[in-house]
Amino acid sequence: MIRVLLADDQSLVRAGFKALLDAQPDIEVAGEAADGEEALRAVRELRPDVVLMDIRMPLLDGLAATRRITDDDGLNDVKVVMLTTFELDEYVFEAIRSGASGFLVKDTEPEELLRAVRAVVEGDALLSPGVTRRLIAEFAARSKEPAAAGALAELTEREREVMALVGIGLSNDEIARRLVVSPLTAKTHVSRTMVKLGARDRAQLVVLAYESGLVRPGWLG
Repeated sequence: MIRVLLADDQSLVRAGFKALLDAQPDIEVAGEAADGEEALRAVRELRPDVVLMDIRMPLLDGLAATRRITDDDGLNDVKVVMLTTFELDEYVFEAIRSGASGFLVKDTEPEELLRAVRAVVEGDALLSPGVTRRLIAEFAARSKEPAAAGALAELTEREREVMALVGIGLSNDEIARRLVVSPLTAKTHVSRTMVKLGARDRAQLVVLAYESGLVRPGWLG
């Protein structure tokens, strides 16, 4: 059972998401929060699998709350998905750097919301499928100058290749087709790369791909 915490200052938004999620046989809403401080307390108490976190909330905004969650080693298993009104909200980019596993627009289709919740738990997706590549392109355009690539020294050539493909937004199945390997092999390479680099999830792997200079703006096809 996937346990979800809803953090949004609009009660109607929470009610809508709760009705949708609780209707699923494999998902349950473990708790709700109306501001960032309340969300932090609930995360520490309930240890949900996924937090759907509004990016703008009173007392403590979703971005600051996300940083505190992802900086806490005791909460490494908690995945945060940011909720925003606009697909390319300027804070989304900072949220991804801060450790959020992705983001969703609030008016997303129900099927996409459910797919995203299940995907981040599996670690198999970065963001809601409809906007993944667009967001990565924007992230690339805004990314800072590449840092030294020393962190990649432990990776094999194949793992670097796989990381670069993750960085341009390819799914495991697409990576498998590109490299002519099985989807399971592609997933294994992605997982090993994440472990070696200490990446929480696929989102952080994308950030590292750009910030190490392994992938550069303009590489999207």
